[in-house]
Amino acid sequence: MTSTAQDHGGFPGHHHRHGGNVDGQAEILELDAEVLAEHTASITAWLPLAASPRQIVDLGCGTGAGTFALLARFPEAHVTAVDCSADLLRRLREKAHEHAVADCVRTLQADLDSTWPDLGEPDLVWASASLHHMADPDRTLRHVRNTLAPGGLFAVVELAGFPRFLPDDAPEDRPGLEKRCHAASERRHAEQVPHRGADWGAKLTAAGFTLEGERTLTVDIEHSRSRAVGRYALSGLRRMREAVADVLTTEDLTALDQLLDTASPHSILRRDDLAVRTERTVWAARRD
Repeated sequence: MTSTAQDHGGFPGHHHRHGGNVDGQAEILELDAEVLAEHTASITAWLPLAASPRQIVDLGCGTGAGTFALLARFPEAHVTAVDCSADLLRRLREKAHEHAVADCVRTLQADLDSTWPDLGEPDLVWASASLHHMADPDRTLRHVRNTLAPGGLFAVVELAGFPRFLPDDAPEDRPGLEKRCHAASERRHAEQVPHRGADWGAKLTAAGFTLEGERTLTVDIEHSRSRAVGRYALSGLRRMREAVADVLTTEDLTALDQLLDTASPHSILRRDDLAVRTERTVWAARRD
């Protein structure tokens, strides 16, 4: 089961078993949360809730982007944050103490592809960039429906894909580099994460939910709006390199390495034309 990467379940190398560099995973999750904070807040404000939820479950919580956004929106709520990574849950608990909301958060380590844990009877279940990592997401949807209180809401948030950061004509010596990296990454993900891009509205209906709403948000955050965009681009493209280096041309790999070399005059951190561009879609479904 994944942690949320607001997501960006589309990030290469970010997979549901949390292999690899946990520090690197935590960094990209926290940058993701910082850069997309306004978008996440707009999603929590949009949720079609008749009353403020008191019990919330965050499935695939990672370092807590969803957990803390939900608590900001619903300060009287209690959140059960679920993830399979003990390290990411530890970081979430540390942040909960920093934000003085530790009494409102319970962490639970669980692999949702295995034994379904006791999550109580929540009013709201939130799953951001996590469902597509499940081995059997339809089974997960049925579990969520059985877990929710009658009338409870399930919010599913997914990114259209790995964000793009560079203009199409960049870098100057290898224009279109990022597009080619994306194409290689998409081919890998089609094999490794077959449920990404699924029609979650149809799947929710098939699992017995009543679909209350669907909303797609365009993400286009320029460098000038967030100081974190450069670090986000650097971290994200480093992870992309891990996934596609063996299929890039020598010229493209050299150009990518120049962007990722923070000491290089071509470093991505020196560019002022960066932006975070993608789409996020949220589905809100109710248990009758």
